[in-house]
Amino acid sequence: MEGEFSMQMQKTAAAIHDISGLGKCSLTAAIPVLSAAGISVASLPTAFLSTQTGGLNEYTYRDLTPDMRPAMEHWKKIGVRFDAIYSGFLGSAEQVDIVREFAATFRRENGVFLCDPAMADNGHLYDTFDDSFVECMKSLCADADILVPNFTEAALLLDKEYREPPYTTKYVERIASDLSSCYGVRDVVLTGVAFDEISVGAAAYSAETKQITYSLRPKVRGMFHSTGDLFASALLGGLLNGFTLNESAEKAIDFVVASIRQTVDFGGDSRFGLAFELCLPQYMRSLGLV
Repeated sequence: MEGEFSMQMQKTAAAIHDISGLGKCSLTAAIPVLSAAGISVASLPTAFLSTQTGGLNEYTYRDLTPDMRPAMEHWKKIGVRFDAIYSGFLGSAEQVDIVREFAATFRRENGVFLCDPAMADNGHLYDTFDDSFVECMKSLCADADILVPNFTEAALLLDKEYREPPYTTKYVERIASDLSSCYGVRDVVLTGVAFDEISVGAAAYSAETKQITYSLRPKVRGMFHSTGDLFASALLGGLLNGFTLNESAEKAIDFVVASIRQTVDFGGDSRFGLAFELCLPQYMRSLGLV
């Protein structure tokens, strides 16, 4: 018999990310956003950090790999299954294997596995990773249904040289198509799409239709952390509420832009995360939940 978690009428998701005490990224972004989307969220933390890493030094880092499989064994006994598996920042190659095992074990039939290959940005790997981790991440991406990389991660996954924006539609479409065919995924959503200095957004590619759609909004000047985590979480929330890939990307972009503008209006330090909390009602309305 399946456990209570999978017997609910509510859609369910398991979020596998790190958790930062300060910074509102990874799990501290995924849980509230998916919860606002009406999704019942379980979390499997991969690491604990005192703060997010962008622009903040001397943060603490605790690897939670030893705790992940025991948690999985407990969940197996309960018999839970999830409508969505959502992976983000992973701390080691061993964790890649754990997540692959998790998805194979806990994804409900017809469930979706969304992988954000969070390992690089702005042309560089994060400090905690090396080239061997990229090879491990490739194996995880091959198990996913949906990939949500930025262009640095896409280049690494395709063994291509990273290109700075602005991009051309031909380049974006080739990257999205190559990722889809190389990893056999259903959908690819590229973040950080920019064709000029004025706008930025995402490109959503469907392998089934071979069509790509763009969700672009006017660029807000500044450095804003955790936008990728907010976007991927809101995207998944839309999909689990029955919206199409393009509709979900549109709603996710609007939510992220609103969160950026709220942060600017508050005059806060974006290193501590975006002020997305007051934008959750707008996101919920876009999903038809309120």
